[in-house]
Amino acid sequence: MSVTEAPPAHPAEAEVRKPSTRRRLVPYWLLLPGILWLLVFFALPMVYQASTSVQTGSLEKGFEVTWHFRTYWDALADYYPQFIRSLLYAGTATLLCLLLGYPLAYLIAFKAGRWRNLVLVLVIAPFFTSFLIRTLAWKTILADGGAVVDALNTLHVLDVTSWLGWTENNRVLATPMAVVCGLTYNFLPFMILPLYTSLERIDGRLHEAAGDLYATPATTFRKVTLPLSMPGVVSGTLLTFIPASGDYVNAELLGSTDTKMVGSVIQTQFLRVLDYPTAAALSFILMAVVLLVVTVYIRRSGTEDLV
Repeated sequence: MSVTEAPPAHPAEAEVRKPSTRRRLVPYWLLLPGILWLLVFFALPMVYQASTSVQTGSLEKGFEVTWHFRTYWDALADYYPQFIRSLLYAGTATLLCLLLGYPLAYLIAFKAGRWRNLVLVLVIAPFFTSFLIRTLAWKTILADGGAVVDALNTLHVLDVTSWLGWTENNRVLATPMAVVCGLTYNFLPFMILPLYTSLERIDGRLHEAAGDLYATPATTFRKVTLPLSMPGVVSGTLLTFIPASGDYVNAELLGSTDTKMVGSVIQTQFLRVLDYPTAAALSFILMAVVLLVVTVYIRRSGTEDLV
């Protein structure tokens, strides 16, 4: 036997090195329930809705697939103001959630100390009640003559928001401001939790090193904390913007006919008008628009590490 030639492996050793077929299939068997769940409750409904969007007919006579793609154009032409309004409200609520959530997440991660767990429980406390109940509570908070509206009138805040078109007649309910307030409140935890997770992972020694290099707190935040927390910023904004853009509960309960979002139109077409093709087409247009916005945003954010 030459020096470079390896001795033949013992049969028992070869069997240990090479995993059995059953063992190699274990990961796929573990993935099978999740794959089946996605197929049954996501892929199949998507295919069904796609076929519905190209149908024609009525509920009385029945619907038939006629590949009528003009439904998409008609839906977009008729309801483009609701699409623009939905993106505007969702974007505004996402920005407010970021401005409110980042300082709170920063305090929880670096300053809360032994109170950290308690504050985290308070952040997720709204999830202990129904989404509908939380939204209805805002009708009382923003009611005419209430403490909030009186304070805003005293501070002349409503004068500014009325000039911007977000409120009218010194009232908040049934205005865009009420809808945005509801969206901000309901989706704020989705912003705080990813931000906290990202900030909590930052090594505190990096802040000490920045201080040793005579960096001011503002410079440390701009050069160290903010860049390292960008995965949380991106995750939080996506988790807030995506559901907010398709929400209809806040627009229905806190808004008016002039503040209807595209989610309200889809709900009306499905359950009241019974125009299933238009409702399905609106759903796919909304999904495409949100997907386009999210794709551009992720590419521009400059981070691939999402928490």
